[in-house]
Amino acid sequence: MKKLVILGAGESGVGTAILGKQQGYDVFVSDMGSIKPRYKKKLDEAGVRWEEGQHTEKEILSATEVVKSPGIPDTAPMVQALISKGTPILAELEFAKRYSKGKTICITGSNGKTTTTSLIYYIMKKWGIDVGLAGNIGRSYALQVATQDHDWYVLEISSFQLDNMFTFRADVAVLMNITPDHLDRYDFNMQNYVDSKMRIVQNMTPKDTFVYWAEDEYISDELQKRLDGYAPKPTPSSRPAVSGNPTLAPFTDKDIDPNSDFPLPGKHNQRNMMAAVSAVRSAMGKMDLPMGQQCKMEDILTRCLKDFPGVEHRLEKVIEKDGILWINDSKATNVDACHVALEAMSRPTILIVGGKDKGNDYNDIKSLVKEKCCGIVYMGVDNSKLHAAFDELGLPIADTHSMKECVEACRKMAKKGDVVLLSPCCASFDLFKNMEDRGEQFKTLAKE
Repeated sequence: MKKLVILGAGESGVGTAILGKQQGYDVFVSDMGSIKPRYKKKLDEAGVRWEEGQHTEKEILSATEVVKSPGIPDTAPMVQALISKGTPILAELEFAKRYSKGKTICITGSNGKTTTTSLIYYIMKKWGIDVGLAGNIGRSYALQVATQDHDWYVLEISSFQLDNMFTFRADVAVLMNITPDHLDRYDFNMQNYVDSKMRIVQNMTPKDTFVYWAEDEYISDELQKRLDGYAPKPTPSSRPAVSGNPTLAPFTDKDIDPNSDFPLPGKHNQRNMMAAVSAVRSAMGKMDLPMGQQCKMEDILTRCLKDFPGVEHRLEKVIEKDGILWINDSKATNVDACHVALEAMSRPTILIVGGKDKGNDYNDIKSLVKEKCCGIVYMGVDNSKLHAAFDELGLPIADTHSMKECVEACRKMAKKGDVVLLSPCCASFDLFKNMEDRGEQFKTLAKE
């Protein structure tokens, strides 16, 4: 019997364990941290062996295959031991795809992928398609395959997941953009990160469609490099990606309808809309629909673009009180995400920035901060790099080390007509459990 070991007992790991058990594997789950009670219950009900607070080397190194949480880096000692042994290390999505009948629309990019993924799912659900939402968002893909496999899946995929996907092939792939992010995981080498994102097109055929923003700094050149024979260097736990040959569906800002009723602000959201529409229409083309059904779909698509509610923690309007508007953009975990958020601001802005730095270059937003902001509130365990980047602009500043301190400082600094914008540029793990925790704390305190 093949042995499947899963490192990490979160949503994706537990879903993979249940699918693996269903498919006849000897399954063992190991988590160096503590496993949440609801996940322990699911594992016990499925008859899956598990451990927490340790990694038992004998159990793990005897695996036929390993599925690891994307948050575990290749530098982790147990991952290094598996690499040395030559054990295949997979992403959850790679494993689950083996056992699914469903077609996939796969979305990646440094920014915009959650909004685009959610909009595609929203449209297809309204259309009545049997569709699942998974990847970095929604329920575990593997668990859905195990319990109620769908005809279609809309998958938000990170670079960390792509690193451990090998035979996986998207029916429709969407690459929103590539801007510096997670460079601490890629040896502070931008090309390594770019290569990871470009794995979205691996194994694709002309029957498949690749949707991308043609004005991105990297994507078009990277496609050409691959046609010219460029062979990316894989990450330590990865394998070389097989270059794909999809049908290309590029779009530019000139394709955006200036009279669109799309409710979300900013040019970046117009691009998200364009990508979603192109992906949905590509999926339609693979369904062999009669003309009447296609016309109905276009009507549904138009309505969905008018009433899409947006995504929590992405330019989310929290409250306006005493003439001050509070906006939660906690999902802005890199410099480019903060850049597009600031571009969308039309009122004087107090910017909340800070957290776990991922190799950020804040010079990319300094001129925009000077133009748009009337104050800056730093929030993090160590704000020294932020002081070095922004203090010279001469704006009012405050130095804070908790959300409570941060919101109090913003309230003192803000005047009627201002916006308080949480758009941190950084990861959340210095002060918060995750990005959602940071956003929820901000919303609660802003409302109070």
